[in-house]
Amino acid sequence: MKKLQLAAMILTASVALTGCSGDTSETTVSTTASVVTDASEQTTLTDAAAADETTETDETTEEISYMEKYKDIMAVLPPEGAFDRAEESEKPAFTKYTYYSRTAERDSRVNVLLPPDYSEDKEYPVLYVLHGYYDNEDWMARDIVDMSDMLANMYDSGEAEEMIIVCPYIFVSKELAWCTGMNLTNSLCYDEFINDLTTDLMPFIESTFSVAKGRENTAVTGFSMGGRESLFIGFQRPDLFGYVGAVAPAPGLIPVEGSADHPGQMQKEEMCFEENAPYLLLISCSDSDGVVGSYPKSYHKILTMNETEHLWHEIPRTGHDHTSVKPHLYNFCRMIFKER
Repeated sequence: MKKLQLAAMILTASVALTGCSGDTSETTVSTTASVVTDASEQTTLTDAAAADETTETDETTEEISYMEKYKDIMAVLPPEGAFDRAEESEKPAFTKYTYYSRTAERDSRVNVLLPPDYSEDKEYPVLYVLHGYYDNEDWMARDIVDMSDMLANMYDSGEAEEMIIVCPYIFVSKELAWCTGMNLTNSLCYDEFINDLTTDLMPFIESTFSVAKGRENTAVTGFSMGGRESLFIGFQRPDLFGYVGAVAPAPGLIPVEGSADHPGQMQKEEMCFEENAPYLLLISCSDSDGVVGSYPKSYHKILTMNETEHLWHEIPRTGHDHTSVKPHLYNFCRMIFKER
């Protein structure tokens, strides 16, 4: 992995360069074809004759994958000041909205952050950011996560494309209004969010704001249980989401041996894309997370085993909280919606 010379940071990323989908294993190749005489003719050529016998060089360069193109901007930790506003200006703020969830058969809440110069005359890509267990739509929109200042700085520097940030309430149940415990019953309510997202939330966002539609303009990431759900959404609906991320994703995406609370949303062999592989798949986790432990790394290992192209981002000495979320969001937001 190359090092990026940026504010004396140490930059690392680990990437599997071949994928299950035939269109995700591209690397740069340069080939030169030349024709020489048959060795059996035992002919000695002068330099001039050899030049005459050599065909013109035919160089063919294949397009590299999106992840290979942008992996070198991966930062282990954000540079100092990345979340501090350098200019005196009004801080962009999240606004809370309510939409009707047919999936849950109730009103649901969502926080939305628009770019500072949002205009109905322009269409914007959308990033959905999902919270963890026991939390709600406010967790990712908190000042301690500080997406608004981070993105404002990135817009000023040109590091990130202007986008709409959507932080929904991802606990979806017709019977329960909120999470009542960490068990299979409640986990299934988080698993149900994929239906709320595609059936109710995305149509609401697209009808309320000036949205650029299509998988090339739509991203999802999440923390902890939200990270598990963002991965599940990415694998289940690659036709809708071109960029997928997860930070400290929770166990249960695949079966956890000996645990009735984690029967698995999918099997190991399904962590693969037969078509519509994402442009970006980024998994981040602390190297000392005492909550999800080694489960994020197990997902990384399965993806590698399945030859599913992805980026792995290991963060030193952060916790199962905003200290890991912020480095992930810093990298993810700088990578998505870029030129392909």
